[in-house]
Formats: sequence, C-alpha cells, structure tokens
Amino acid sequence: MNKSATLTAATPLPRSALIAGLSIAIAGAVLFSTKAIVAKLLYRYHIDAVTLIAFRMLFSLPVFAAVALWKMRTEPPLSAQDRWRLVALGLIGYYASSFLDFLGLQHISVGLERLILFLTPTFVLAINAVFFKRRIGRLEWAALALSYCGILLVFVHDLAGGAGSTVIGSLFVLGSALTYAFYLLGSGEMVRRIGSLRLVAYAMCVSSVACIAQFFVLRPVAMLVQPAPVYWLSLVNGVFCTIFPVFMTMVAVQRIGAATASQAGMIGPVSTLFLGALILGEPITAVQLAGTGLVLVGIYLLSRK
Repeated sequence: MNKSATLTAATPLPRSALIAGLSIAIAGAVLFSTKAIVAKLLYRYHIDAVTLIAFRMLFSLPVFAAVALWKMRTEPPLSAQDRWRLVALGLIGYYASSFLDFLGLQHISVGLERLILFLTPTFVLAINAVFFKRRIGRLEWAALALSYCGILLVFVHDLAGGAGSTVIGSLFVLGSALTYAFYLLGSGEMVRRIGSLRLVAYAMCVSSVACIAQFFVLRPVAMLVQPAPVYWLSLVNGVFCTIFPVFMTMVAVQRIGAATASQAGMIGPVSTLFLGALILGEPITAVQLAGTGLVLVGIYLLSRK
C-alpha cells in the first residue's frame, strides 16, 4: 500500500459524512429486513414460496439487467471460468438462499427468521475453521456461544406456537444462512477483481432467471393472474426490499467501510421484531428481546474481531 493510501485510510471521516453513511447503511438494513414482513403479507393471499420469489424477481430483474448490460459494455469481458463461477454464485447466494428463506417464512415468525439469518457470520467462521483450518480464538468462541444461546431462547419460545412447524421453518432458514455463507466465501476473491456492483448485478440476473424458470416449470401460467395487492406487495418486495438495499449497502460501504456498515446493519433484526409486532401483530416478549440481545452482542463481537 502506498503512502497516500495509508494516509487516506487513517484520516477520520468528517462527522457529516459518517452520519450520512450510517444513515444509508441503517436504512438499507431496515429495508432488506422488511422483506420478511412483505412475505408474510403476501402469504395471506394463499400464494406459495415459488410464486412469491418469481414475482419478486420479475420486478427487480429489469434494474439488475440494465446494470449488467452497462457493465458488459464498459468493462473488459469475463473469462469463461469467471462466468461459470458467477452462475454458481447466483444460484447459491440469491436463488437457493432466498428460496429457502421464503420457504421458512411460511412456518416461523419474522423475528426468529431474521435472527437465524443473522447467524451467517458464524457459519462463515465455522466453514473457515473446517475447510481452511483457521483457528477459532477465545473471543470468537464466546461470540458463538452468545449468538446460539440467543437463538435457542427464541426458538424454544416459538415452539409453543407449533413445534413441528417451527422446526421445519427454522431448518429452511438455517439452510438459507448456510448457503449465503458459502456465497460470501466464494464471492470474496471475485469482488476484489471485478467489483461488487458487477458481481451483484450478474449474480442477481442468474438468480432471477432461475426463480422465474422454476415458476414456469412447477406452476401453471394461470397463477400469474393474482389479486391486485399481490402485484403491489411484490413490487415493494422487488424494489424497496431488494434493489434499494443492495445499492444502499454498496454506497454505505464505499462511504464508511465494510466493518462500520456491517455493524450498522445490526439494526435489521431489531427493526424486524418491532415491525412484525406493528404490522403483523406478532407479540414481543421478554424472552424474544433477551434472545435478540444475545445474538446481537455475539455478532457484534465477531464483527469487531
């Protein structure tokens, strides 16, 4: 690293720039977390996860396709190997992970769903330890213990609402967090080479094609005809819960750095808990608040590490 870069990295951000970056990061985290609320509202119209995710991608695909076309025209072409990697990343990170998440939301509360997804950094740590023999330190063990104790508290609390349904839904969302952890690990090297905007645009296009194709394979075309609220809620899901948070997170990372933006994103589970109570009528209990607090402290310690 050259001297000017070192000085730039060491120079503290002006207060106004830091506040602006944090505001964008927090808004992006809240919007992204709101997709669980929107999904719950959509399920009231008796659609399933296959239909829900297809409508979500139908509304978000035009924007990501436009960005992908722009990058194709202004950036050097990708190698065949990178193209196949992007296809794999799109299928793992934005197709499989999103689909498993929406399947889980059919069975569990939005508060529990968001907390389980928030365990993604712990899966990244575990994968690094198992496959790359990375040593886990004492602080990281403590963070893991706090996070999983918090999840266990909320999970046991939610079992009272239906044990079988809660277990199935939690397993689906755990699968979502795990697949996204593999996506994060697989995308790290590519992000540095081709840039985050290009990577996300291409991967989202792959995911959108997979989700829409899945709908036409598994569901009759007649299911495209839905009540007007389904279209409006799907528009909100595609634009405000997908497109906006993706680009807002990128802007926040550019302004305040990935570490600070990640910590600001911890507002997500808290916002989901209260939005679930406000919009869906899901109760907030002392056990849920305690479990959420433990998870947030654990993930905060990991992010500081």
